[in-house]
Amino acid sequence: MFLIDDILLAPLKGVIWLSKQIDNVAKKELSDDSQIKEQLMELQLRFELDEIGEEEYDKEEKELLERLDAIRQANEEV
Repeated sequence: MFLIDDILLAPLKGVIWLSKQIDNVAKKELSDDSQIKEQLMELQLRFELDEIGEEEYDKEEKELLERLDAIRQANEEV
């Protein structure tokens, strides 16, 4: 009886496992500030190479710095 239950529930267990893995990766990416720092450096480089204008640079920099502050505040709370 248990073997049949395991066979029937295997796809569901696989989906649950996969969703947990995706959740773990998402949490890790959301709490890791190194990616945002890297994006800030790339943004600075694009600006210095005149690939983007000052207005776009300021807008993107502001968004990235807000995300960085949010991550730091969340890490302090933990």
